[in-house]
Amino acid sequence: MAVEEAKPKLKPPSMYKVLMLNDDYTPMDFVVEILEDFFNLGREQATRVMLTVHTEGKAVCGVYPQDIAETKATQVVEYARENQHPLMCQVEQA
Repeated sequence: MAVEEAKPKLKPPSMYKVLMLNDDYTPMDFVVEILEDFFNLGREQATRVMLTVHTEGKAVCGVYPQDIAETKATQVVEYARENQHPLMCQVEQA
């Protein structure tokens, strides 16, 4: 009689979007810098995302597992505050 080992069925982690929210005070260049530095976007893509934030009120910066998404959002907000900008991010399930 052969005994088969039960293989755990792992499902991929839930993914979460990091959204950047528009405000009337944070300079566009600063937003592009954040998108390049924190989300590893190229200049052209960072500029497109920044313009979406500016014209539509918010845009997705990236999609990550929950802990990474929350960490990135927190890092962006802290960096913005250190530079006296009111920039905000939010995290929501993808």
